[in-house]
Amino acid sequence: MTQNWDIIIVGGGLAGYVAANYLAKTNLNILILEKGKSVGGRARTKKVNQQYFNLGPHALYRKGKAKPILEELGIHICGKSPKLGGILIENNIEYVAPFSPLQLFTTRLFHTKERREWIAVLFKLMSIKPENLAQQTYQQWVMQVAHSKIVKSLLYTLGRLATYCHAPEKMSAKVTVSSIKKAMGGVLYLDGGWMTMIGQLHHRAIRSGIHVQPHTFVKNIEPTQQNQIKLDLSDGREILGKNVLCTTGPHELNDMLSKKMAFPQRNFFTQMIPVRGATLDVALKQLPKQKRLFAMDTTKPLYYSVHSGYARLSEDPMNAILHVFKYHHPDEHIDSTITKNELELFLDKLQPGWQQYVISKRFIPNITVNQRLPQIGNERMLQSSKTGFPGLYIAGDWASPDSILADGAICSGKQAAEEIILNEKRKNHANNE
Repeated sequence: MTQNWDIIIVGGGLAGYVAANYLAKTNLNILILEKGKSVGGRARTKKVNQQYFNLGPHALYRKGKAKPILEELGIHICGKSPKLGGILIENNIEYVAPFSPLQLFTTRLFHTKERREWIAVLFKLMSIKPENLAQQTYQQWVMQVAHSKIVKSLLYTLGRLATYCHAPEKMSAKVTVSSIKKAMGGVLYLDGGWMTMIGQLHHRAIRSGIHVQPHTFVKNIEPTQQNQIKLDLSDGREILGKNVLCTTGPHELNDMLSKKMAFPQRNFFTQMIPVRGATLDVALKQLPKQKRLFAMDTTKPLYYSVHSGYARLSEDPMNAILHVFKYHHPDEHIDSTITKNELELFLDKLQPGWQQYVISKRFIPNITVNQRLPQIGNERMLQSSKTGFPGLYIAGDWASPDSILADGAICSGKQAAEEIILNEKRKNHANNE
């Protein structure tokens, strides 16, 4: 294999493949290195007993930034949007979720005064400009706009739903409110799981001549005196790149970067807090209670959704694929046994007798959902995918100033590709003068 590359992309997830597909329009030779045995990162989908399991619950914003970028690349997205609504559990009592006009006026969750307050807060939420909240935490904003306990609780629940983050006292109000507004515009559950996106991006990259090497870990990244970047690989090889795009997490990137490199963002990356959760992914022959497709607990950070109600996720259309999820607080100690019991008890409440219909189930106690808990001031350090070191770029769900999750990964992948292309044009122009 060629040892000198114009572009080396570290990481074969959404950010890496989106960047690769934009860069494929150039005549540069490109290599993707993926540490896993298969590509996809957290967008992987595993087929178990003819059922398709995403790595926990995944949803794509219908009105987010990712969808038009994927469409621009010719990626076909197939799936349906879940209906607004479902069940909210407040102190172990079930209520209709007040997320649609009809439910808002029929739910018994509110007293009259609280109902009026919730309507006013929803109007404020949908009309506010998130950039005006750049200096506030989400908790500070909630305390400003809400007075009753239940309305505050609902706003925190919406924040968890839209961001997977369970730390309102730490989270940026700007990013959280922006994510809620996108989520209120609807989401898509994808037929065949999220791997359908990665599969299309991968095949397009291969057809464009991009090389992909899985099961290859990068141990060290450092500059050379020839204005190139050297990567030491786990198999003992050394390869050189004019440009290197890292789509790993910030802590992993810090570990890879040679201590010889004067890297201005190193401390910033060290301070980033990953967003974590626990997931119970379940395939059932049928749902004991067919109409119960979505629920959240307002007093505990718990989520439940039947994704197969809107997407084809099984070879048998009668089967049900659902996810039960707990949003972890960054400071909490995680006990796997207690967490698993908590998720199963939540499912017992919503789908009593579910165990007798199990085809497959998978419990992951501590999964990284996003590599950066969005905090105040992060965007100042993430305005560009350039690292301050010539030829080294970043992308990933953590690397976008205004977005997280798939929106962050896909937006930053496109931005990094555009910056690399622009830099190459400048170099060529300088060489031709």
